[in-house]
Amino acid sequence: MTATIPAGYFIRTPETIAVAAAASIGVSAGACGAVTQGTSKTTAVTLSTKAGVITMHAAALASAAVVKFTQTNTACSATDVVICNQGGGGTSNAYSVHACAQDGSIDYRIVNNTAGSLSEALTINFIVIDSQAG
Repeated sequence: MTATIPAGYFIRTPETIAVAAAASIGVSAGACGAVTQGTSKTTAVTLSTKAGVITMHAAALASAAVVKFTQTNTACSATDVVICNQGGGGTSNAYSVHACAQDGSIDYRIVNNTAGSLSEALTINFIVIDSQAG
């Protein structure tokens, strides 16, 4: 038996999983935003959008050091999935960027993976994917 699956949906049966590709994945331009940290790499920021760019402060981050900060984001809930990565700012592949969704905020953890201190205004690209999990 063959079934047509609408774009963006999947069907699971005991025998198989069928997936249909979505026409596109992302958010509209109006759902994006940008914000810059003010005084340090630990300074909290506020940006309540489904996607955007955070420009971090250019303070030094020592080799293997970890820094954490919070983004207040009313468009995010604890059951959502946040995908983030190092954007165009900073030395390519020098940092690990992690995010944890909370109700009304996103917590970020940034690690300097290099052997030296870096003083760069790293940019973080993020997108919040709605989820009903949990």
